[in-house]
Amino acid sequence: MTDMITAGRTELFASPPGPEHNTFTIIGRCERTGMLGICTTTRSLSVGSRVTHGRARVGVIAFQAVADPRMGYLAMRLFDLGYSAPKVVRELQDSDPHAEMRQIAAIDGDGNIAAVTGSNTRPWTGHQARKHHVAMGNVLTSERTVTSMTERFEATVAMPLEDRLMLAIEAGRDAGGQIGGQVSAALLVFDTQPFPHVDLRVDAHDEPVGELRRVFEVYRPFIPYYNQRASNPAIAPRTDWLDAQQGQGSAAR
Repeated sequence: MTDMITAGRTELFASPPGPEHNTFTIIGRCERTGMLGICTTTRSLSVGSRVTHGRARVGVIAFQAVADPRMGYLAMRLFDLGYSAPKVVRELQDSDPHAEMRQIAAIDGDGNIAAVTGSNTRPWTGHQARKHHVAMGNVLTSERTVTSMTERFEATVAMPLEDRLMLAIEAGRDAGGQIGGQVSAALLVFDTQPFPHVDLRVDAHDEPVGELRRVFEVYRPFIPYYNQRASNPAIAPRTDWLDAQQGQGSAAR
């Protein structure tokens, strides 16, 4: 798949009805592992429940700028039927009377990518779609928010996907983020299991990306633990397990 960039818009136009919505998001796929994930932040509450949807090895999809959570369930049914990411996005647009008020980005398990920015989303609005990720946003301080997410994601290919997504969303924030700042943030990553590899959310916070980073650093050492516990309920309590892991690491050195 060739790289694609869709430039955003800064011109003024009549605003759609309803409250102000502004969000920036990165979705990505690790070419080495096949892992899929999304990291997002917004001025609205509970971004993780409305924007992020996915399934391991099948696909991930994000909706924003007046997101309709029902579309996520429809998208996953289409992925399950074997639709590629571009086909899923086309079907969603064809069935949505408010398509021009939304942004959508999707990646399927084979690495196919699709992204659209509706003509009635508020500027600065737009997306950048590359071979293994899409960065997008609306009501941004400038295009630099999206460009910075792309640059950071592409510069960290050797790192785990969850780290790359976190670094990318931080880069977007540091480049200006969105007008009015952020209130909620979420990180959702899938590996091989049907349940998420990482699923973290922050809400009603003055600096949700920073808080998401704090929670992520607390959770990071326990990612393998919770993956193991699903099939081994007799595993030691997490603090004992972590002490054992650290002890093994010291012995190996």
